[in-house]
Amino acid sequence: MVFSKLFPTTKDKWQPIAKQLESIVGKDGVVRRKEELLTYECDGLASYRQRPALVVLPRTTEEVAATVKVCHDNDLPWVARGAGTGLSGGALPNKDGVLIVTARMNQILHQDLDNHCITVQPGVINNWVTQAVSGAGFYYAPDPSSQIICSIGGNVAENSGGVHCLKYGVTTNHVLGLKIVTTDSSIIDVGGMVSEMPGYDLTGLFVGSEGTLGIATEITLRILKRPESVCVVLANFPTVEDSGAAVADIISAGIIPAGMEIMDNLSINAVEDIVGTGCYDRNAQAVLLVELDGLKVEVKAYKQKVEAICRQNNATGITIANDIDTRAKLWKGRKAAFAAAGHISPDYFVQDGVIPRTKLAGVLREINDLSDRYGYKIANVFHAGDGNLHPLILYDNSVPGSFETVEEIGGEILKLCVDAGGSLSGEHGIGADKNCYMPYMFNATDLETMQYIRTALNKKGLANPDKIFPTPRSCGEAANAQKMKQFEEAELY
Repeated sequence: MVFSKLFPTTKDKWQPIAKQLESIVGKDGVVRRKEELLTYECDGLASYRQRPALVVLPRTTEEVAATVKVCHDNDLPWVARGAGTGLSGGALPNKDGVLIVTARMNQILHQDLDNHCITVQPGVINNWVTQAVSGAGFYYAPDPSSQIICSIGGNVAENSGGVHCLKYGVTTNHVLGLKIVTTDSSIIDVGGMVSEMPGYDLTGLFVGSEGTLGIATEITLRILKRPESVCVVLANFPTVEDSGAAVADIISAGIIPAGMEIMDNLSINAVEDIVGTGCYDRNAQAVLLVELDGLKVEVKAYKQKVEAICRQNNATGITIANDIDTRAKLWKGRKAAFAAAGHISPDYFVQDGVIPRTKLAGVLREINDLSDRYGYKIANVFHAGDGNLHPLILYDNSVPGSFETVEEIGGEILKLCVDAGGSLSGEHGIGADKNCYMPYMFNATDLETMQYIRTALNKKGLANPDKIFPTPRSCGEAANAQKMKQFEEAELY
């Protein structure tokens, strides 16, 4: 008897599966070659890498459902992936699983301007939604820094936020309805075209579930009318603590800006080196960006109050922008902050903790203490209005042991956030990055209750396994161990 018949290789195991999937999405919709699979081995958290066995690229809800059915019937784990811009390892594939990529599902299906909503497929890029409706005076409020490349499906999975989440809320506040392929391949509709629906809020349950409860294949979003007036105030501060105090005072004054963002000196100089806006003072220890919108009379009054509050908190210079081009220039640096970090360091690791606004100054001091203690620079960029911190820990991955140290620093930052009364994540999700810290925020009963929901809707546990909840090997341990097996994987093809 032929040896391969006695001991079939993994490659042979996947051939009939690949054939089934090709019959659903076509040969060009299944990726099998080892070198092509490298494209999909990680999301935006590139420190964790793992090649999937197969990648499937469906175009319709029916193709997604048929793909999930193949996985369900063959007990194959699967992970959904959008544009791959996530920063928590949420789309990290399984070595012996299927990656379902929604990039080809990129159609805007329906616009209903009278009812202020739009229906899109999950592969539609965030910024495309605003582009589609801007001519009629509308826009889509959630705007992550990656909005020119991140997809709506991924935004739904992670409950993404952005600059404007302070006033307008995160993704869940703008999703009206969903068509979902469940983990057993059923197709269901939840929510609708109005914000309040009878029964359980299954739409709210699904948004932020990080791909563990199914795949959204059609998403109905709320769109907003553009405000009458918009103004951006940029203030330079001699200390980060002063900028944090200004944030607290602005909110205490009863002003709710559309967005408030802070960048520290390290980030200021990085973005000026790359973007060259000329708007940021390189000597400032922090800049605060405040966007105000609404009626003209309202914006005029509020910008004067914001300027006065900033000066009371030792602002050394203030720029006020009313026209669209200057406003865009002021925001350009903040939007480029993550990319600019690559200019000052070979690698960086970004965290995503949340704290109460009143704790900003104290937590930032403790983060600086961690930087000094470990000897790693940390650039701070964050959504100041809702206390969503994005510390970027700078390091060189070519130095042995550096990544493990950086993971430890990241964990300490998350613990600081929870101890301050905050959260492990504001918009990036838990994924594979932070699941081992879930017990630090939730007790055993909390986690067990969450698992009841997951197992009720994901009975076989095939949808994005090993994410969100802690396992014996989590927070990068499994991913790092898998790196050591890359040579073994090469033999599978």
